[in-house]
Amino acid sequence: MDIPKTHKALVYDKPGDISTNVVDVETPTPGPGEVLVKITHSGWKFLPEPIKSGQVGGHEGVGIVAQMGPSSDVSGVRIGDRVGIKWIAFACGNCAACLSGADGVCVNQKVSGFTWPGTFQQFVLAPAHYVTPIPDGLSSEMAAPLLCGGVTVYSALKKSKAKSGDWVVIAGAGGGLGHLGVQLGSRGMGFKIIGLDIGSKEEFVKGCGAEVFIDITKCSTGDRGKSATEMVLAATGGAGASAVVICSASNAAYAQGLDFLKFNGTLVCVGVPGDPQPIENACPHIMVSKQLRIVGSTVGNRRDAIETLDMAKRVVSTPFQVEKVQSIDRVFEEMRGGRLQGRVLLDLQSWA
Repeated sequence: MDIPKTHKALVYDKPGDISTNVVDVETPTPGPGEVLVKITHSGWKFLPEPIKSGQVGGHEGVGIVAQMGPSSDVSGVRIGDRVGIKWIAFACGNCAACLSGADGVCVNQKVSGFTWPGTFQQFVLAPAHYVTPIPDGLSSEMAAPLLCGGVTVYSALKKSKAKSGDWVVIAGAGGGLGHLGVQLGSRGMGFKIIGLDIGSKEEFVKGCGAEVFIDITKCSTGDRGKSATEMVLAATGGAGASAVVICSASNAAYAQGLDFLKFNGTLVCVGVPGDPQPIENACPHIMVSKQLRIVGSTVGNRRDAIETLDMAKRVVSTPFQVEKVQSIDRVFEEMRGGRLQGRVLLDLQSWA
């Protein structure tokens, strides 16, 4: 593969605003333990400040290994392999967090598109030990959105301790994380999923595998009509759910979540509200009397990523739209306005 001296990259030129610019950057040479990946597709999220001006955006990148640095062959990666670059672009593997499998809180981590050059470019360096092999049978377009959103929600579902046949509530079920969780949870793990979201997403969420959908805009918080808790209890035969996974960035979702649980249930915290508040109902009496657990879950580890992709090629049929580089600012606007369903990824093979 011919490797140019410079290549094109898409950078944030006005952090905090939706504004990007295409620039030429020097193509790096991989050092010891590194590989150079030619990116074909990338997912992303809109990241406002405190990103510095000139930061190359993008994460969830998929591409082909184009060049290998010294000692990188010990990772098992070879030139021509199709690999993925995750939200966490680098985890050291040696700190206490990494040694316990908690890559997402590695003290030496580098975050793709934030504190590390992102995947909105034609070539990017990556640690050979930390790229994720893309399995045969899974397209690059499908794999890209799974490298952050899919791994994140898969890891959260594992932490829920739910078992096949259990009822699991996913709040924000029609969002970027939630809809992947519905598919992985229902089709891959055998959970009975109750999806919570706004009414316009009902068909989408049920199509992803939810057995029950609850329109949160029609739930009563007063004396009239049924509350979301009553609806969850009715769906579960009065018992409650074994787990609740909050993919929504909503304080209200957290306030309700514990009420959905049966004894020994688990509330998994994934979504982060912009103005976070304490979980209202997490009082000692409730926690003790029902033996509940609250766990936090950030992105998954290397094993989670491999398992997610392996499962996804069998059970995920998430809708995605592929956009060209020139469309990115428009898609950012749609993303910020909450108008997207499924996932959007960028085609990095054409910059014309």
